Amino acid sequence: MKQYHSIWIKLIQEALENYAKERAIGDLGSIKIVAETPPNPDMGDIAFPMFPLARLFKQSPPLIAEGIQKHLPETPWGKTEIAGPYLNVRLNKFQVQANIIEDIEKQADQFGHTKAFADEKIMLEFSCPNTNKPLHLGHLRNDSLGESVSRILKANGANVQKVNLINDRGVHICKSMLAYLEFGHDSTPETADRKSDHFVGDYYVKFAQWAKENPEAEEKARDMLRAWEKGDSEVQELWKKMNHWAISGIKKTYENTGIHFDTYYYESETYLSGKDEIHRGLIEGKFYKEEDNSIWVDLSDIKLDKKVLLRGDGTSLYITQDIGTAVKRHEDWPFKRLIYVVASEQKYHFQVLFHVLGLLGHDWAKNLYHLSYGMVNLPEGKMKSREGTVVDADNLLEELVNLAKSEINSRERDDEITDIDKTSHSIALGALNYYLLSTTPAKDMIFNPKESISFNGNTGPYLQYTGARICSILRKFDDRKTEFASGRFQAELLTVKEEWEIMKLLASFSDIIEQAGREYNPSYIASYLYDLAKIFSRYYHDNPILHNADANIVVSRIRLVKAIKQAFEKGFYLIGVPFLERM
Repeated sequence: MKQYHSIWIKLIQEALENYAKERAIGDLGSIKIVAETPPNPDMGDIAFPMFPLARLFKQSPPLIAEGIQKHLPETPWGKTEIAGPYLNVRLNKFQVQANIIEDIEKQADQFGHTKAFADEKIMLEFSCPNTNKPLHLGHLRNDSLGESVSRILKANGANVQKVNLINDRGVHICKSMLAYLEFGHDSTPETADRKSDHFVGDYYVKFAQWAKENPEAEEKARDMLRAWEKGDSEVQELWKKMNHWAISGIKKTYENTGIHFDTYYYESETYLSGKDEIHRGLIEGKFYKEEDNSIWVDLSDIKLDKKVLLRGDGTSLYITQDIGTAVKRHEDWPFKRLIYVVASEQKYHFQVLFHVLGLLGHDWAKNLYHLSYGMVNLPEGKMKSREGTVVDADNLLEELVNLAKSEINSRERDDEITDIDKTSHSIALGALNYYLLSTTPAKDMIFNPKESISFNGNTGPYLQYTGARICSILRKFDDRKTEFASGRFQAELLTVKEEWEIMKLLASFSDIIEQAGREYNPSYIASYLYDLAKIFSRYYHDNPILHNADANIVVSRIRLVKAIKQAFEKGFYLIGVPFLERM
C-alpha cells in the first residue's frame, strides 16, 4: 500500500503548506506529514495525526485537520474525514482495486520486486559444511535461510553472489581419516552400500568412541594435521579420497533440497593466505607473539580480551582461514557487503573476524554482516555430531516425503496426482522450508516433522494446497470460458469485505519483500502468505466465484484470483516452497 500512502502524503503535505501560508506561518521547519494505518479498518485506510502541528499552528488538532482538508483538491484516490485529532483517508476502493489488478498483470513475474538494493553487489555465504560428516538439521535451517535471503535480495534489485566455504581441512577432518585408517580396512561407500558423505561421517563417530578408550587418539589426530600441512603424500592422498566422498555426497543433498551456489571456496586453498595476512599484521605491529610462538590480537579496544590467530606450531585455526577467504573473495568479486549466515553461537568469532580485517587495513570490513540464527532441534532434544545423535538432512527429508505420501493416500488424491513421488518430494520441501523460515532467524526453534507436514494450519502444505485450489478454480473457468465470454472486469463489482482485504494485501506485497530484504528475515514473507491464504479460504468458502449468474462478477473475481496466484507463485519461490498446480 506504500504507493497509495505516498500519493496521499504528497496531497496532504501540499495542503498543509497552503494552510500554513493562509495562517501566515512562513516556515514549517522539519515538520513532515506522517502516514499511519488506523487500528480499525472502519476508521479508514490511512490516518494522519495532527498532534505534531498543534504547537506550530497554535490550534487544536481537529481545527488543523479542518484547515488542511479545505486545501485538498478533488482526487480519484479517495476522500478525507476528520476523526478527532486525525485526518483520515478512505481510499476510493474501486479506483484502487482496478489500479492494483492492472499493476499486477503488467508486472507479471516481476510482481513485488523493488529497487531497494538496485545493482548493489551482495555476497552471501551459507551452508559451509565440514567434510567429516553429512549435512544435518542445523545445516537445513542455514541452507533454507541463505537460499531464501539471496532470492529476496535479488527481488529487491541486488546483484547477489551465493558462496559456500567447504571446511575440508583441520583436526576434525583428520579424526575421520584416522578412524578410517584404524577401522576402514580399505572399504568404500560402494562396498558398504552407504551414501558417500554418510560413510565418512560414520568414521567421525567411530573416532569419538575410540578416543574415549584411547586418550592418545586426540594427539594422533593433531600429528596427522601437522603431517597434512607439511604435505605428507600418504596423508594427502587419503585426505583427497575421503574429501571426494564427503563433498560428492553433500552436493547430492544440495540437489535434492534445491540449494545452489555460484562459487565454492575451499579452506584448504585459502588458509595459507590467511597465515600471510596474520604475519603481515605481526610485522606491522597490529598483532603480537607469545613465548610459544603463537600469534595473538589484543581486543581490549572492542571490550574483549585477546584472541589467538595462529598456533605456536604454525597450524591455522578457523579464524586464520576465514581471514584469508574474506580477502580472496573481495579480490574475486569486489562486493559492497558480505553476509555470513552462521548460527548465533559464533557471534564472538565474527566480532573478532570483522575487527581483525579492519586492523589489517581492509576498508570493506565495515560492510561485513553476521546473519545470526538460533539453534534448531527436534522434540527429542539437542543433537551431537560426534555421538551420532544428529538428524541427517537426507534421513529427515526422506521421512517428510513418506509422511507426504501417507497424507496424499489418506485423502485419496492418487487419481488427481500423476506423479506421487515428485509431488510428495515437493510437499516435503514446502513443509521443511516453510517451517524453518516462518520463525524469525534469531530465535531458537524445535522442528516437528509431523506438524510441518500437516495440510491444515500454519504450514507449507496448507499454503501449497491453497495454491492448488486456486489452480483448480482457474482450470474450471477455462473449461467454461464460453459461458462467461460476455463478462468484463468491473472493479465496482468487487464489494465483498474480503475482496478489499485481499486487495490491500496484494498492494503491500512489495513492501513486505522490501522489509524482508532490509532485515534479512524471510519470516515476513511466510507470515504474509499465510495471511493471504487464510483470507482467500474464507472468501472462497463464502462467495461463489464461478457459480454466479452475472458474467461480469465471475470475470472480475477470476482476475482477482489470478492476482492472488501471482502473489503465491512469487512468494513461494522466495521462501523455497514449490508451487503445485495439483495436490
